[in-house]
Amino acid sequence: MYSQETIQSLNIKRNILLNPGPSTTTDTVKMAQVVPDICPREAEFAGMMKDLRQQLVQIVHGDLEKYTSVLFCGSGTMNIDVCLNSLLPKDKKALIINNGAYSTRAVEICEYYGLPHIDLRFPVNELPDLRIVEQTLEANPDIALVHTTHHETGTGLLNPIREIGALAHQYGAIFTVDTTSTYAMRPIHIEEDQIDFCMASAQKGLMAMTGLSFVVGNRAAIEQSRFYPKRSYYCNLYLQYDFFERTGEMHFTPPVQTIYATRQALKEYFAEGEQAKWARHTRVFEAIHEGLAVLGFKSYLPKEIQSGLVVSALYPDDPNWNFAKVHDYCYQRGFTIYPGKISTTNTFRLCALGAIDVQDIRDFFVVLEAALCANGIAVPVQYKE
Repeated sequence: MYSQETIQSLNIKRNILLNPGPSTTTDTVKMAQVVPDICPREAEFAGMMKDLRQQLVQIVHGDLEKYTSVLFCGSGTMNIDVCLNSLLPKDKKALIINNGAYSTRAVEICEYYGLPHIDLRFPVNELPDLRIVEQTLEANPDIALVHTTHHETGTGLLNPIREIGALAHQYGAIFTVDTTSTYAMRPIHIEEDQIDFCMASAQKGLMAMTGLSFVVGNRAAIEQSRFYPKRSYYCNLYLQYDFFERTGEMHFTPPVQTIYATRQALKEYFAEGEQAKWARHTRVFEAIHEGLAVLGFKSYLPKEIQSGLVVSALYPDDPNWNFAKVHDYCYQRGFTIYPGKISTTNTFRLCALGAIDVQDIRDFFVVLEAALCANGIAVPVQYKE
């Protein structure tokens, strides 16, 4: 590990990423990648991955006898692919509770594999109607897997996973949840939240680097899935799990430097602590709301159904508004903002992810206001209604 003095002497430029991932990292996480070359088949590296796998389960308060984690080389979308194609038994169907872009992605994965599924759609700005969810489960006893997204970052909406999970279990289905944008940020208790499988990637809540994704889930359900149809080779959950259990290694070449960075990020996660980290994200989220209000921006969603991590702001009704120009002005000054992901409404997103705090947000809004003025956009911004 490099000393703080050595790291500071490198004078690494710090950018504030307000996009929904990858997130701003610490210099110590960046520098954790600068290590001697090592073959990932060495016992030393396998031991590192064993510790890492256990810590990933501990973040969601899982019993290590009942739950395990399985690592993959890829982005968060790979986890959705892995869970859907691996955990659906023959002649059964999946229920996708869909009120956003990332649950829509799960539907598309089902379509590509030809998996029997129900695309249960709800408006992207509303919580799912649990009565309709239960009616669907009751009417379709062949549903064996229920999937949804915990936090739809396209809008910032937070889904009621505990209630959905309870319904899934009531009707005999397993519950998989895309927690890519909540894991290691919002506290999650895998048992209490009625989750069988959750998932994330290293570059979001853990504030590490891209290239490592992981599924945390029920060990017995993984072992049962060995009898299910094999729909993918690289993305099969049991195949990867079994190889880890027998050898301590990933079946295929792991992202070595990313794993070193993730190990350091985990140290920093546990040093900060679950509650303190969530409190930091929360105060950043509140600072975003405060800054937007001062400049007159409106949020797309009511605050009470937001995740506490992402705010989608509506484009103002100003003839001079140009998101690309505002983005570029901010980007040149070290701040990244991101367009929305709603097909019917123009928004941009500001996110409370990463190694940032309130002062970073205050500094950002000084730059954002200057960007508006530089482009002739009225401040406070104006809306027709």
